[in-house]
Amino acid sequence: MRYRLVLALCLLPLIAVPVAWQGNAVAMRRYMQEASAQATTTLRLAVSALSGHLNRYQALPALIADHDDVKELATRPQDRRLRESVNAYLKEINALLRSSDIYVITPGGDTIAASNYDGPASFVGQNFSYRPYFQDALKGMQSRFYALGTTSLKRGYYFGSPIRIGDEIRGVIVFKVDIETIEASWQGGEYKLFVSDPEGIIFMSGSPEWLYASILPLTPDRLSRTEASRRYANAVLRPLPVSRSTLFDHQLMRIATGDASREYLVLSQYMPEADWTVNVLIDTASVKTQALTAVAAAMLLCGLAGLAVAVLWQRRARLRERLQMQAQAQSELERRVEERTADLARVNAQIEEEIAERRLTEQQLRQTQADLIQAGKLAGLGQMSAALSHEFNQPLAAAKTYADSAALLIERGRTTEASDNVRRISGLIDRMASISRHLRNFARKPNEKLGPVALDEVMRDTMEIVAARIKAADAAVNFDLGDVPLVVRAGSVRLQQVLVNVISNAVDAVEGLDDRVISVNACREGDKVVVTVRDRGPGVASAITERIFDPFFSTKGIGKGLGLGLSISYNIVKDFGGNLTVTNHPEGGAVFRIELAAVSQTGREAAE
Repeated sequence: MRYRLVLALCLLPLIAVPVAWQGNAVAMRRYMQEASAQATTTLRLAVSALSGHLNRYQALPALIADHDDVKELATRPQDRRLRESVNAYLKEINALLRSSDIYVITPGGDTIAASNYDGPASFVGQNFSYRPYFQDALKGMQSRFYALGTTSLKRGYYFGSPIRIGDEIRGVIVFKVDIETIEASWQGGEYKLFVSDPEGIIFMSGSPEWLYASILPLTPDRLSRTEASRRYANAVLRPLPVSRSTLFDHQLMRIATGDASREYLVLSQYMPEADWTVNVLIDTASVKTQALTAVAAAMLLCGLAGLAVAVLWQRRARLRERLQMQAQAQSELERRVEERTADLARVNAQIEEEIAERRLTEQQLRQTQADLIQAGKLAGLGQMSAALSHEFNQPLAAAKTYADSAALLIERGRTTEASDNVRRISGLIDRMASISRHLRNFARKPNEKLGPVALDEVMRDTMEIVAARIKAADAAVNFDLGDVPLVVRAGSVRLQQVLVNVISNAVDAVEGLDDRVISVNACREGDKVVVTVRDRGPGVASAITERIFDPFFSTKGIGKGLGLGLSISYNIVKDFGGNLTVTNHPEGGAVFRIELAAVSQTGREAAE
């Protein structure tokens, strides 16, 4: 037995060497596949990030090209005032979108307006007729191009769009997107990423020293195509020392840097819309280290397995004792599980009770909120009661006078004039009934679904309610609801409540001032209808702007309001899917802005 053991130990090195060699090959294949899978994920994320970053801006040049001032400038490029207006507009849009540059080019290639018109590297006056994005856009296409700026010396991705006046192209709008923010996220990571153009020149890289180096031979044809578009301006192009090979169907690339060189696993994906190739590199040194470590671990495990066989007989004696201990531990574990299950059942019962209490509390809160909204409406009616009393007393006094006069006329046989008095009395009664009806609708609790609501009709009903308050404050309201009737998605009664609250606040703000004019405007902006109510009052202090829509917050004196009007209005507009905001007008006074979803006239007719 001892001789056999000695013989096995002597033959062990002869067996271990080929096994280790074959095991290293298997481990290398496995770890290369894992590295390739990880790099594929990284490549997909990098491509998605680049595509998403570029697609955010794809449609913007065409929208800017459709701007009235931009079209007018393309028609009259020598108009100095128009140039200044477009320069300011492009600068504002550029800052808002956080893009690199936006500029307008004439068909001759001269830049006449730019977002950087007042900067040291202004594009105004520069000629970019050699750029492919200009040439393609001048042909009526939505163009794309990536390059190093010849004026700014900053890399970027360019979108071009034609400026059309009728069927004629009068210029090109160019939108430049900064790509350095994405490139910065590639630095210092486990993977090396770079983007190359069709000529093999590296345009973006997490390793700055690789920029403008080519992974393909710089042939005269490639250089001439690159220089024709001046894609890289005056940057010095150079070849990157690269040698390629394959291992287990994986593409490898060895890059020489100084006196040293490193081998990388390479994965690439072409982006047709950008005409880029995104490349991800993984250093194979770590893969080889992992493979060697795995083989060494396997050999060590084999040695340990032999040692385990030697000590197996010693451990069998202790196995029974361990099995007995495990049985005892299993019994103890089951007992503890039963105790824990009982504890969890008690906790679940307590949680169910708390949930029931919370639901009851939530119902009570909702009822309280509804009561507060109704209280706010009734408070608004209370504030208007004195003025409404005067509004009712006038027609009542007039009706009394007409009635007395009619009686006298009847006695004198002047029935025609008496009939005229009776018709006037009927008109006064209709007016009081109309005011009463609107007040009743305003005060009741609404039970309505959202649907198409004509803005002019709601505004007319609103003015009948607040007319007395406006007259009492000696204020005036100017309306501009546009030429086309506007229809919004809302509830008629609740929208009327919002307008009553906002206009009443405006009346309160101007009461006692010299300028008591309130402006109510409405217009359509895209798929929204925007209603603005501007007063000429003191405006809203910046310290209270964020709290003005809070419940019970009021700037009026004690007894002059519950502080619920704007809070209720804010929540009602939110329920409509819109938005209510307040700002200060540059010329003084506050501007309340109500945004609601627009409904087409055909949609309203279908709903009706």
